[in-house]
Amino acid sequence: MAQPKHAPPATRATEPKPASNALWKWIGVGLFIYASIFALSQGRDFLVPIVLAFLLSMVFAPIRRLLDRWHLPPVLSSFLIVGTLLLGFLSTVAALAMPATGWIENASRIEQRVQKQLQEISGPFSGIFEANERLQSMTRTDSPNVQTVEIQGDSAAARALLVAPSVLAQFVFTLVLLLFLLASGDMFYEKLVHVMPNFRDKRRAAQIARDIERKLSRYLLTITLINAGLGVAVTLVMWALGMPYPGVFGVIAFLFNFIPYLGALGGIAIAAMVALVTFDWVGWALIVPGVYFALTTLEGQIITPYFVGRSLRLNTVVVFVTVTFWAWLWSAVGMIVALPLLVAVKTLCEHIEALHNLGDFLSERHAELDDLKKDRQEH
Repeated sequence: MAQPKHAPPATRATEPKPASNALWKWIGVGLFIYASIFALSQGRDFLVPIVLAFLLSMVFAPIRRLLDRWHLPPVLSSFLIVGTLLLGFLSTVAALAMPATGWIENASRIEQRVQKQLQEISGPFSGIFEANERLQSMTRTDSPNVQTVEIQGDSAAARALLVAPSVLAQFVFTLVLLLFLLASGDMFYEKLVHVMPNFRDKRRAAQIARDIERKLSRYLLTITLINAGLGVAVTLVMWALGMPYPGVFGVIAFLFNFIPYLGALGGIAIAAMVALVTFDWVGWALIVPGVYFALTTLEGQIITPYFVGRSLRLNTVVVFVTVTFWAWLWSAVGMIVALPLLVAVKTLCEHIEALHNLGDFLSERHAELDDLKKDRQEH
């Protein structure tokens, strides 16, 4: 038979299809994401102090530059900032240690009082509890052939003693790295600009770095001031309600409020337990945490969105998912660094054209329309 004159080359049959290329591309992206999450999880003890140190260096960078204008040597200014931070941390620990020591010494008496108060609260539900006990007794068996499993574990104090050296080492590592970062001045910015190939990239890199630092510094400083105001308000309210150690509740409110969502719930739970032990009337165990909840709601729904929300303009659903993800990955520290990291990513997306779509997704509703109107007014 005669062969066709225009036979297709044999190599065309082996060329990959576009659908196959897209599939392998997404498989590669999935493997990269999985490997990144695994690396972040396994390197938590090493990465957490590094991330905290870099975030703190961005917060205190404006203060360090202000001290530089006063002709203070960078080494001396870094020691001054880190020393002040360490002094504040030790003062906070001392303020919390005093009531904690008293609660530990009176643990047995506090436990008896809590049981008594809980019995008064559970009185109306005693019939339900008795029915539950009868049901359990009916299903319980004393047969010798049935194997029982007893779970034994270390006490909370023993676990705390085991974890304490690691936490202390991370804390020291964070302060030492922060000291070096502040003492180095703007070295990282200079190196970043130096490695860029052309003037346009150098300018963009410097602008991105400055913008991220400015937004993070403004955000963290604003949040710190808001939390300090919340701590003062909680202190005054707890003192007016007759709660013991009202200043301690102010410190707890200040520290816990750095943790989104769960921080306020933790403070409310502590206030409820202390009120349950302190007052004879059970109703105070609802009034005190209710007032605490009102203050945190006022802060979270009105004050913080007014002073912070305008500049961040983040998607609330993305914020919640991000905080949850980092809480799962790095526990409480992850919840603290989640929002600053999201701010840094969104700022990076604003300056890189290929990431504009991701930046629009991270923004709040209709934020892209507002930005478009702003650009039109400027031009």
